[in-house]
Amino acid sequence: MSAAALRIATRKSPLALWQAEHVSALLRHAHPDLNVELVPLSTKGDRIQDRSLAAIGGKGLFIKELETALEDRRADIAVHSMKDVPGELPEGLCIAAVLPRADARDALLAPDAKSLNDLPRGARVGTSSLRRQAQLLAARPDLKIEGLRGNVDTRLRRLDNGELDAIILACAGLIRMGWESRIGARLEPSLCLPAVAQGIIGIECRSADARVRLLLGALNHAPTRLVMDAERAFAGRLGGSCQSPIAAHATLHREHMTLDGLVAEPDGSRLLRDCIAGSSEDARGLGERLADRVLAAGAGALLERLRND
Repeated sequence: MSAAALRIATRKSPLALWQAEHVSALLRHAHPDLNVELVPLSTKGDRIQDRSLAAIGGKGLFIKELETALEDRRADIAVHSMKDVPGELPEGLCIAAVLPRADARDALLAPDAKSLNDLPRGARVGTSSLRRQAQLLAARPDLKIEGLRGNVDTRLRRLDNGELDAIILACAGLIRMGWESRIGARLEPSLCLPAVAQGIIGIECRSADARVRLLLGALNHAPTRLVMDAERAFAGRLGGSCQSPIAAHATLHREHMTLDGLVAEPDGSRLLRDCIAGSSEDARGLGERLADRVLAAGAGALLERLRND
C-alpha cells in the first residue's frame, strides 16, 4: 500500500462497496494525484442475520468496526449511509462531508402493486424497521409485517420466491444498485415519513486530521448538510436510537426549511407527527424545537416505554 494512499473503511455489502467506490471516484476526480484504497471490513450487523437489529443493539452495529479502524489508524475515512449512524459520534471523530441527497423516500416492491392500497387484504410485507412498520399499519392495519434482514439481493429473493407479498426498501439504495425498475411505488412522506438522514452518504474521519478534512471539503454538499443536521437534531433531542420508531424529513426552498417529524407506536395505533418551518441557518434549532413539541405531545413516555421493553 502506498504511504500516501487515502484508505476508506467500508462494509463488505454490495451497496456499501458501491458507496465507497463512488466516494473514491469523487475524491480522485477532485484530487487527481490522490491514491485511494478500500479497506473492506465485516461488521457485527452484517454477521448476525437471524435476529432483529433492535435485539442485537441497533443499526450502530454496522459502523462500529469502521470507526475502530479510524481510531486505530488502519483507515483514514469511513463511508456510511447516514441513516445508520447514531446521533452521538465517538470522541475524536466527525462527519467531515456529506454527498448530495438521493431520493429519501421508501419504496414499495410487489409483483402486481403500484400503491399500498393495491396490496390484498392480509398481505405479508417484509421490513425490519419499526418506523416503516408503524406507518404501514397506521395506513393498513390488516397487513402482516414480517422481519426482513440481509443485503438487498437477499431481501429481493424472499419477494421473488413468494415468501412475501411485498417488501419495503429505501429508494436510494435500489437506485444506486441499478434496481430502480423494481420499484412499484415511491411512498410519499405524507404516507411514510423517511428515516432520519435516509438517502444521505456521509464520510467520517478523525477530527484532528486536517489534511483529510481538507480533502473531503471538496465533496461536501452544504444543502444536504443542513437538512441532515435538522433531522439528526430532532432525533438526538428525542434520545431515540436508529431503530426507534422515529422519522424526520427536511426540505429546503432557498433559505427556508420545512421539517416534518414523527414518533410512533410500533403497531401503528398512535402517530405523533408535527411540522415546523424557519430559516435554514437555524437547522439544528428547528430540529430541537420540533422534538420538544413532539415530546410535549407524549413522545417521551412512548419512547421510554419502548426502551424498557
